[in-house]
Amino acid sequence: MARLKDMYNETIVDAMMKKFGYKNIMEVPRLDKIVINMGIGEAKENPKVLENAVSDMETITGQKAVLTKAKKSVANFKIREGMNIGCKTTLRGEKMYEFLDRLVNLALPRVRDFRGVNANAFDGRGNYALGIKEQFIFPEIEYDKIDKTRGMDVIIVTTARTDEEARELLTLFNMPFAKQ
Repeated sequence: MARLKDMYNETIVDAMMKKFGYKNIMEVPRLDKIVINMGIGEAKENPKVLENAVSDMETITGQKAVLTKAKKSVANFKIREGMNIGCKTTLRGEKMYEFLDRLVNLALPRVRDFRGVNANAFDGRGNYALGIKEQFIFPEIEYDKIDKTRGMDVIIVTTARTDEEARELLTLFNMPFAKQ
């Protein structure tokens, strides 16, 4: 899966330098990290649900997941400070490029009625957020062994300064943005 990184080094850098007129190769935006987050609301009643979510995330990312804890108590949600309420993983380097390749080429096309991802989900600083409703769009997850459908948030962090630069970078990585 090193081909995405190789592709970045050659064609993406050239295309970005031409489009935005960068004078130095170090000005060209690049992927910094990908953070995958899974919030599990049921974890307060049933800790086994959290274990299953962690194992699903570790299967998808190929990396150990970290449990996330509640930062403050919320009485309406019956959550106390310090309770385990989700899990997350931060991918960098080769695993990041491999995950992005699988997300774009294998997982997203398996979504029912897929017409592309939202092209406006940038945060103003060149980072992109994507919500996935079902974990079984990834080919590593076996459909028969799923206890419950869970969603996840995928945040792609880039070194781009503007949303336009980040959109162009992700387009060059073949991110299937919806036509507007």
